[in-house]
Amino acid sequence: MRRLIIVFAIGVSIALGIWYWRHPAPVAVVVRAVETGPVETTVANTRAGTIKACRRAKLSLPSGGQVSVLDVHAGDRVGAGQILLQLWNADLRAQLRLAESQLTATRSRTEEACLNADMAKREADRLRPLREKNLVSTERLDQAVTTAQAQAAACRTAQKTEQVNAAQVAVAQAALERTILRAPFTGVVAEVTGEVGEVVTPSPPGIVTPPAVDLLDCSCVYVSAPIDEVDAPALRPGMTARISLDAFPKRVFEGSVRRTAPYVLELEKQARTVEVEVTFAAAAGDGCATLLPGYSADTEVILESRPNALRIPSEAVLEGGRVLVLGDDGLLHERHFQAGLRNWNHTEILTGLNAGERVVVSVDRAGVKAGAAAVAEP
Repeated sequence: MRRLIIVFAIGVSIALGIWYWRHPAPVAVVVRAVETGPVETTVANTRAGTIKACRRAKLSLPSGGQVSVLDVHAGDRVGAGQILLQLWNADLRAQLRLAESQLTATRSRTEEACLNADMAKREADRLRPLREKNLVSTERLDQAVTTAQAQAAACRTAQKTEQVNAAQVAVAQAALERTILRAPFTGVVAEVTGEVGEVVTPSPPGIVTPPAVDLLDCSCVYVSAPIDEVDAPALRPGMTARISLDAFPKRVFEGSVRRTAPYVLELEKQARTVEVEVTFAAAAGDGCATLLPGYSADTEVILESRPNALRIPSEAVLEGGRVLVLGDDGLLHERHFQAGLRNWNHTEILTGLNAGERVVVSVDRAGVKAGAAAVAEP
C-alpha cells in the first residue's frame, strides 16, 4: 500500500511538471490600444541646425589707419547709414574742402564766360540787319561774329572745367568715405573690435582678420539645418515645419521651409547632406533677445499629415508588417496589417486591425511571441 502511494505521488509530480512545461506562467507585456489620432510623415535634420540672422555683416574698412571716432558698442541698436567708426582723416577732409573751393571758383568763371558769350552773340545778331542796310561795314560784322564764337568756346571750356572740378570733389569725397564705416542696414551691434587710438589694417589676401564691427539684422531669423540627401528631393518651399531648441526645451515653434540649397555638401567622414532653411511662422519676440543667432536647433518638416487616422505606436511594429495582439483568451496572436503613413512615434493602420485592439509594444522581452500566454501590465 505504501508503495502505491509513493508511485501515485511520483506520477502526480511528473504530470504537474509536464503541464507546467507545456503551460508556462503568462508573460507580462506592455500593450497599447489601437486608437484614432494624427499621423504625419516627417523629415528631420541629420545633425543639429543653427539659428542665423537673415542679414549679418562683418564690417571692415577698405583702408587702414588710426581710429579717431567709435560711436557704437556691443549691444547698441543702429540705423541704416549711421556712422559706426571713423579713422583719422583730417588730411582727406582738407583735400575735399580744397576741391570744393576750386569748384566754386570755377563755377563763377563759367558764369562770367557764358555771360560774355551771350553778350557777344547779341552784338553779332544786332549788327546783321544793320549790315544788310549798309549801315555798318562787313569787317565790323565779321569781327563781332568771330568774337561771339570765341566767347561761346570760352563758355564751353569753362563748363568742361567745372565738370572736371566736380569730379575731383567726388574723388575726394570717395577717399574720405573709405575712412568712415556706416551701417548698411538697421540692426544690433554684436561685437566691436578695436578702440579709439588703435590702428586698424585691412585683411591681407588669404589672411582673415577680425571685423571691425559685427552687425546683425534682428528683424528676421531662420534655421539652417542639414537634411540627408535621400530626403531632400521631397522638400518644397512653403512646407510646414516644427522647430525645437535646446534653449527652450518645453516649446515648439511653427515654421515653414524657405529654401533648399541647390547643391549637396560633401564632408569627409560624414553623410552627404543638403542645407535647408526654415523660417519661423510668427515673430517669437525680439530675434536677438529671444532667438539668439547661434542657438542649436532641430527641424522637422511635415511631408504629409492625416489628422484622424487609425494608428498604433511604431515600436509595436515587427518586420514584415506584423504585430502581436493580446487576445481575450490571454494569448498573443500574430496579425499582419497594411501600413499607411508612419514616423518614429506612430504608424497608420489601413487594414488588418480594429480600434480598441491591444497591440504589444514590449516586443523585445523574453518569451514574447505568437501563441504565448500573456498578461497586460497595469
